[in-house]
Amino acid sequence: MTMKWEKCSTGLSDILADAMGAFPAQKRMMFGCPAYFVNGNMFAGVHQSSIILRLTEPDRRHIRQDYDESLPFEPFPGRLMKEYMTVPEALYESPADFAAWIGKSIAYAAALPPKTPKPRVTKKEKLK
Repeated sequence: MTMKWEKCSTGLSDILADAMGAFPAQKRMMFGCPAYFVNGNMFAGVHQSSIILRLTEPDRRHIRQDYDESLPFEPFPGRLMKEYMTVPEALYESPADFAAWIGKSIAYAAALPPKTPKPRVTKKEKLK
């Protein structure tokens, strides 16, 4: 079964980029979509037509209670990313509220153990 790949929304990418201006984060592109990292841990990004945030369990419950449209992030059917939630449109239409949730997300990711980049393996090394 092939899945139809949808490019990430440039509008949502711009919304997230504008909101990220106040936060110390590293931007990387993943699968053609922007993702934001702190200490090597991803905490926010855009996937197709959704903005996603990495949140603690209590924060995931809280966002779900406040916004019915917020759902656990599932990039592909059956592939749940348990710490990530989609951000409802109502949230990112309120810059102050959106910034508060991004703050929670970056604080959570910053508290995680730092990830060290894995060494890149060249094609030549793979063939050995």
